[in-house]
Amino acid sequence: MQENTLEFVGTATSILRLGPFTLLTDPNFLHRGQRAYLGKGLFSQRRTEPALQPAQLPRLDGIVLSHLHGDHFDRIARRELDRSLPVFTTPESSRRLRDWGFAQSQPMTAWDQQTLEADGARLQITSVPGEHAPRFARGLLPPVMGSVLTLDGDGVRPLRIYLTGDTLYRPWLGEVVDRCGPIDALVVHLGGTRILGILVTMDAAQGADLVALVQPQLTVPVHYDDYTVFRSPLADFESVWARRDLPGRLRTVGRGQTVSLHSAAGPG
Repeated sequence: MQENTLEFVGTATSILRLGPFTLLTDPNFLHRGQRAYLGKGLFSQRRTEPALQPAQLPRLDGIVLSHLHGDHFDRIARRELDRSLPVFTTPESSRRLRDWGFAQSQPMTAWDQQTLEADGARLQITSVPGEHAPRFARGLLPPVMGSVLTLDGDGVRPLRIYLTGDTLYRPWLGEVVDRCGPIDALVVHLGGTRILGILVTMDAAQGADLVALVQPQLTVPVHYDDYTVFRSPLADFESVWARRDLPGRLRTVGRGQTVSLHSAAGPG
């Protein structure tokens, strides 16, 4: 079996090696102690150090960006990333990125698809819905998208990876499976982020609810301890996982570590 992996850099930033393709997700390279701008005059301080900086990245085929927040696309990314790379993101984020010189930014509304092809393999990127804040607070935060990455090729069973983006749990997220098919690996953004006291990313309980809804073979949590606005650490999710009869396997990954996205691979 071909090895398909996630290398965790920090926050929601990872390097996905899927067949012949290499993607970067939500690039956040701020250093410990620096502040990320969250819009509307709001900032959050980074608590951790990322495992890599842009100069250390491998050759990339593209960037998947859930939304344009300072803890997902920061000033270092804006300054140092290759502006010729395609960036698959929301229409709102795409417009801003094009203003910054990322001319290949690809705007995607819910259920839009883009496809990369190489060496007889195909990687389909599907934008899926997300909700970053309750309706009454939606004006505080930018629109967000999740993504389903489907890798397939001749004679190979498709591998589907669901990157949740900074969404809250909503029952209608079950449509992701209905439209895209069974999920092999769920990369779930947690943290229980609170802005002005309002929950704007899944906490441990909501993350577990999404696992129960989506029924992935493998769950990899990210986005849980890097900023002061994160209130629900990884230990909370591990505790909920231990109490509930959730499907599939939980595989945690530290900054600088790499994990397989095949559920049958070795222990997490």
